Amino acid sequence: MGEHPSPGPAVAACAEAERIEELEPEAEERPPAAREDHWKVLFDQFDPGNTGYISTGKFRSLLESHSSKLDPHKREVLLALADSQADGQIGYQDFVNLMSNKRSNSFRQAILQGNRRLCSKALLEEKGLNLSQRLIRHVAYETLPREIDRKWYYDSYTCCPPPWFMITVTLLEVAFFLYNGVSLGQFVLQVTHPRYLKNSLVYHPQLRAQAWRYLTYIFMHAGIEHLGLNVVLQLLVGVPLEMVHGATRIGLVYVAGVVAGSLAVSVADMTAPVVGSSGGVYALVSAHLANIVMNWSGMKCQFKLLRMAVALICMSMEFGRAVWLRFHPSAYPPCPHPSFVAHLGGVAVGITLGVVVLRNYEQRLQDQSLWWIFVAMYTVFVLFAVFWNIFAYTLLDLKLPPPP
Repeated sequence: MGEHPSPGPAVAACAEAERIEELEPEAEERPPAAREDHWKVLFDQFDPGNTGYISTGKFRSLLESHSSKLDPHKREVLLALADSQADGQIGYQDFVNLMSNKRSNSFRQAILQGNRRLCSKALLEEKGLNLSQRLIRHVAYETLPREIDRKWYYDSYTCCPPPWFMITVTLLEVAFFLYNGVSLGQFVLQVTHPRYLKNSLVYHPQLRAQAWRYLTYIFMHAGIEHLGLNVVLQLLVGVPLEMVHGATRIGLVYVAGVVAGSLAVSVADMTAPVVGSSGGVYALVSAHLANIVMNWSGMKCQFKLLRMAVALICMSMEFGRAVWLRFHPSAYPPCPHPSFVAHLGGVAVGITLGVVVLRNYEQRLQDQSLWWIFVAMYTVFVLFAVFWNIFAYTLLDLKLPPPP
């Protein structure tokens, strides 16, 4: 999957129709400033009054004059943009964005609302695809609710970079588990071993001042049954999401869920330690499931109802195991078993920050007002939890288990 193989002819046509490239191929080699100057000169020819706008009629004339240099599919998509302008004008910046291969939200809407039918054949109907192409198409239909986004992703995905974040995190979790299993001589319910909590990665209420523990606890799992469910969920859900949305966005949701999980425990279950990556896993899975529900009619993944049911069953089993373990008598009575509240913190992150990230494929999150609202909410929660950890334990005169 290093290089994307050539798609079918209908898909290639659609992809070309959805991607705006330079009218002149040699312009791609120019630096950005020179390229924009080139379009400025061309724009000014149709805007002698220097108003910053040209009529859609003049825009169509410009396209007609360059028809010999322009691929027919690209010409059609630009004409669809002209047809969709309600005010009859196109601004200079929109013009430059279109000619410079910048796929903006306004362009996306123009394609969706344009009067011309650019392509009638869905990506799912393409035949003769090899294994790599079918995998990429499958990921597109599993994660994206709109056909235009699926085709854009299918055509542009090159597996460079690969989904390294989720794979790296998973390998580290497995490696730490195996190391602890060998050193403790125990693989099932490792957390019941008296030396388990002595590890410097585990979050422990007595050691909450060691800030790294709020994150590193994901590399410690209660046992192989705990690790197995988390690994399965984060690979089946996290890797496809990272293939579509990238490591930065998925890493943000995952880490935010992890931190929210440990902070939620420090507030709601103050005497319990925390282990496992459930906070991050539940953030990703809940965001994905919420995105499917919110875009139910647009999601064309096969057996989506069955897939949701399987994911919910796995999450319920893992959560039920965590609740049982938390209230099961501890093997070392001074300290209870790990808390299950981290799961709830992850879910809260997934249905807030996570949903915004997944709904806005290839759109800047900075431009989304809902994104800033949820970021503000998350920041307030983190600040509240920090001050809670500094003052509440003392004010409540809480009896904590002894340090490991």
